[in-house]
Amino acid sequence: MKSAHHKHYRWQNLPSTLVALLIQILAFFLVSSFILVFALDTLSLFEVSLLHSTTAATISYQQKMPKWWTLIHLAFSPALIATLALSISPIWFLAGFLILILIQGKTFQTQVPLYLSSNEAADGLASLLPQEKKFSLIDVGCGCGGLLSQLSKTQSKGHLFGIEAAPIPYLLSKLRVMIRAPNCNIQWGDFWKHDLAPYDVVYAYLSPVPMESLWQKARKEMRPGSLFISNSFIIPGVEPEQTMELNDLTGSTLYLWRI
Repeated sequence: MKSAHHKHYRWQNLPSTLVALLIQILAFFLVSSFILVFALDTLSLFEVSLLHSTTAATISYQQKMPKWWTLIHLAFSPALIATLALSISPIWFLAGFLILILIQGKTFQTQVPLYLSSNEAADGLASLLPQEKKFSLIDVGCGCGGLLSQLSKTQSKGHLFGIEAAPIPYLLSKLRVMIRAPNCNIQWGDFWKHDLAPYDVVYAYLSPVPMESLWQKARKEMRPGSLFISNSFIIPGVEPEQTMELNDLTGSTLYLWRI
């Protein structure tokens, strides 16, 4: 058994959007102070935006925020300046916001962004599943259904389920399993309202925020002997029974607890 790696970012109990806003404000004051101290008032507005975005991205990286937040900080200020310079219609921003809501769902409320499980995660999970008997597995927050689709190719004895609340990922996962994975069933809904008792295995790839609450739900509803498996995110204060490091791009780890 390998020791557990606590993969989380600092300030993880705060909403990530609030942390991002605080980082942007801090970067603004740092850059403003830097310009005043070194009398860099000849910098163009775009150059200032590059300095600000680099500062914000650096802070985000140092505070161990998810990598996609670092990219957002890096692009935010230059994109804002470019938008003002090009006089882009606000309608495009409204359309982009609506598309983001359709893809990410209520991320601002749940603090669970769209994470896609890697092929290595599917292979690692497959090695932890029962091989000689039938079993049922649910992927809570199944995203675009990639993990279930891949598992269906090798787990002929498994009854595979997924639940997803964001509209576009749900539709993509539903279409994917209809074509490629007849032993999968995808539902649109809130996994917090879904009973976990029927499943032998519960798989989650969410975020640090809901893990403690999800563990309480799992302990209350799952049957003795069933497995709870989390990709990348630990349960605070609860040592996993087994861990499996994955050789994927994000250096993920599967954590396993037996109920």
